[in-house]
Amino acid sequence: MLGWAVTFFIIAIIAGIFGFGGIAASAAGIAKILFFIAIAVFLVTGLFALINGRKP
Repeated sequence: MLGWAVTFFIIAIIAGIFGFGGIAASAAGIAKILFFIAIAVFLVTGLFALINGRKP
């Protein structure tokens, strides 16, 4: 999921360079959402690993 966030971020940068502001804003928004979802999933899985006694 973090790979998709990076992909959309790169699309946003390229679109911004070429002057496509709407596409750049949309891609940046999608990248931000995917980034925060990836962080949330990472924290939840780490929490479950600690609860179950496994080392992350």
